[in-house]
Amino acid sequence: MVASAAMQRPRSNSRTRVAIVALFALAVAHLGCSRFRRRAAAPTSASAAVPTARHPVVHTYHGESVTDPYEWLENANDPAVRSWVAAQNARTRSVLDRIPGRDALERELTNLLSAQSVNFISAQSRGGRWFVLRTRPGAQQAYIVSLASPNDRASERVIVDPNTIDPAGRTSIEWFAPSRDGQRIAVALGRDGSEVGALHFFDATTGRELGDVIERVNVPTGGGSVEWNGDGTGVYYTRYPRTGERPAADLDFFQQVYFHPLGRPDSEDRYEIGREFPRIGETSLRASVDHRWILATTANGDGGEFAHYLHGPDGAWTQITHFSDAITHAVFGPDDALYLLSHLNAPRGRILRMPLATPLLSAAVQIVPESETVIQQIVPTETRLYVVDLAGGPSTVRIFDHAGAPQGRLPVPEISSVRSMFRTTGDEVAYRAETYLTPPAWYRASPALAQPTPTALRDEAPARYDDAEVVRETATSRDGTQVPVMVIRRRGTTLDGSNPTLLGGYGGYGVSMVPSYSTTNRVWLDRGGVVAIAILRGGGEFGEAWHRAGNLTNKQNVFDDFIAAAERLIALRYTTPALLAIRGRSNGGLLMGAALTQRPELFRAVYSGVGIYDMLRVELDPNGAFNTTEFGSVRDPAQFRALYTYSPFHRVHPGGVYPAVLLTTGDHDGRVNPSHSRKMTAQLQFSTHSGRPVLLRTTARAGHGMGTSRVELIAEQTDVWSFLLWQLGIPLRARH
Repeated sequence: MVASAAMQRPRSNSRTRVAIVALFALAVAHLGCSRFRRRAAAPTSASAAVPTARHPVVHTYHGESVTDPYEWLENANDPAVRSWVAAQNARTRSVLDRIPGRDALERELTNLLSAQSVNFISAQSRGGRWFVLRTRPGAQQAYIVSLASPNDRASERVIVDPNTIDPAGRTSIEWFAPSRDGQRIAVALGRDGSEVGALHFFDATTGRELGDVIERVNVPTGGGSVEWNGDGTGVYYTRYPRTGERPAADLDFFQQVYFHPLGRPDSEDRYEIGREFPRIGETSLRASVDHRWILATTANGDGGEFAHYLHGPDGAWTQITHFSDAITHAVFGPDDALYLLSHLNAPRGRILRMPLATPLLSAAVQIVPESETVIQQIVPTETRLYVVDLAGGPSTVRIFDHAGAPQGRLPVPEISSVRSMFRTTGDEVAYRAETYLTPPAWYRASPALAQPTPTALRDEAPARYDDAEVVRETATSRDGTQVPVMVIRRRGTTLDGSNPTLLGGYGGYGVSMVPSYSTTNRVWLDRGGVVAIAILRGGGEFGEAWHRAGNLTNKQNVFDDFIAAAERLIALRYTTPALLAIRGRSNGGLLMGAALTQRPELFRAVYSGVGIYDMLRVELDPNGAFNTTEFGSVRDPAQFRALYTYSPFHRVHPGGVYPAVLLTTGDHDGRVNPSHSRKMTAQLQFSTHSGRPVLLRTTARAGHGMGTSRVELIAEQTDVWSFLLWQLGIPLRARH
């Protein structure tokens, strides 16, 4: 996923998803008008596709027969499938490795991605210490450090470093939680980007591993979570069934919550809650400030429904909200209250306050009503309530007291995102902010400070955008909906149709495409290009109504919005179809597949990573079951008809003139089955008559994107940027 909320799967609970789109352009007449076409030669072997056997299988849905010639490619353990993947990889390498200038571009990307000296990804404050997930130059994976203060870099101590645990870079940190006193830390470690995590425990002063290990706390289907008890002697954690506890088909479902006392075998862990949760429940855990209360938030798959359960000092669990209550978020305040984000009759959100003394939804009172902006985060402090809002993508921050009386706004840049915010102590908060053109930095704010104060935790990225600007354009979708398009361009860009343009989007799960800094966008701008991000329905940029207008049977609206954005960029003379490429990952990969099959003449090249393409069989995958609340199910006649109508795999037609396409996937992807990419590749290679390459890149060293090593990331980025530049006829050497 590009330009984003991050790399995330199609999901809407404990991880991020981000993505963008890629598509095709057409006529040879357009190619001649490009000032770049004459300068980049294509490898001569680009059109030699790998033969793929067709073994038709027929399925009947609600009386309609659907033929699938490539169902055999779903079996990853079949030697014939493994041989086919190896042949596809060999062909892809023979094409990409021969692109003129690729080696120079690889060196440029290596410098950009390796020289990024520091990236402070996430932070928590516990026991008077800061715990930060960060990177360093040349390291394959992020690691955890502790600091006495975010302004005291000299106090930094390494606590958990996967680069030391596994010098090959194949082990990564999935998530972590320090104890209340900051003396211990629980860390979920995964391997090869699989997102299958085991929980490990470390002394937060020495970094010594304590010895307890709990398997299956994290799988890509539903994530995982942990929270400490008050004295740091044990943790509440989520766990999936182990072999023998449930049938094999259910091992990545039925997540439940247990309690583990440190120093005891996990076979003795106490079951807490979860038997009543749905099969596709995804649970996250949060403690109150004093850790006397534990909140379990359970998502009903990925469609945006949540239920909340409270564990009190008496040791009992009480359900305080149901899926139908439309409470999507809850957070403890330091004032013995829960603050709830309600979307009931309020698609942009309103805030309720529930006293812990009376933990009943009927006892909650509204303190912040719905407004024109979308409430994204709630951060209670000693006397204040910070509310992070979305205004179509960019963030704003309002401040209230605990009764809901306005206390002003926190000044943030006009087109920026406040990705995460937490209370440190008293009325002070820390937050991470970034823009499209400036890298992330952590700030502190409080009533005692006239302005937010930057800390020493500032990302130091090698790519600068002093010569660039961000412009907001607007496209009109098929039904008249106004669709924002954020454009990143060099100042002085001439709108004469000659600019290579890279358009992305996501449009799903209520995930918002907020302003996000990208080091590698510099590669495109330095070659005369323009980068655009479409703000599509299905996301959360304008609230839950915007999300619902692009999910289930409304999914076609997402594709209409994206196509309208592409047409608008052409009408404004940013570009032409011959110079328009699209990119997207995950749900954004589905967007790519829909765009290239519905409007192939509109795009010249498409990059689609870890995408979903067969909408009739996706729910048969373990993670696919979670996605039925977002996409729908073939079991429902109306939803089947919608799915079949836009399913990219089924919309590829023999003899079609399709754009150049690069599809990427990883063997360890547990969010989107790699078979989607295999089947879509075979279908396109068999059908296209454009003469342009359809390439599949499969790696055995990664999954959906999370936990990917730096060396693997550089290799993939080199392939993606080389492919797009080559297909648009742009010399790979930078034009400064």
